[in-house]
Amino acid sequence: QVQLVESGGGLVQAGGSLRLSCAASGRSFSRDYMSWVRQAPGKEREFVAAISWSGVWRYYADSVKGRFTISRDNVKNTVSLQMNSLKPEDTAMYYCAARATGRADSVHEYDYWGQGTQVTVSS
Repeated sequence: QVQLVESGGGLVQAGGSLRLSCAASGRSFSRDYMSWVRQAPGKEREFVAAISWSGVWRYYADSVKGRFTISRDNVKNTVSLQMNSLKPEDTAMYYCAARATGRADSVHEYDYWGQGTQVTVSS
């Protein structure tokens, strides 16, 4: 059974940091395009960050650029999101997503999703 399981969410004050992790199982994800997507209450899912299978290419939403860093370990089958200088507007459920056939141009193009981990940033 293919699974993506996120962890690392929590409550943090503005300006603080969190590190999210996504553990993939069921098959190797070493060739998958991996992303983090978030969804705040009453809003649509929003792209946050993505990384190519090799780790060479990384993409970020403008709202998190310079504050968040995505990374992956293809041996451990994990993807991480280091989040620094957190803001209240970063509050959302954060999802790990995988696409087996290359880069995704939309949050609707992923093949696998995790169950999400909640991030809450207080002001």
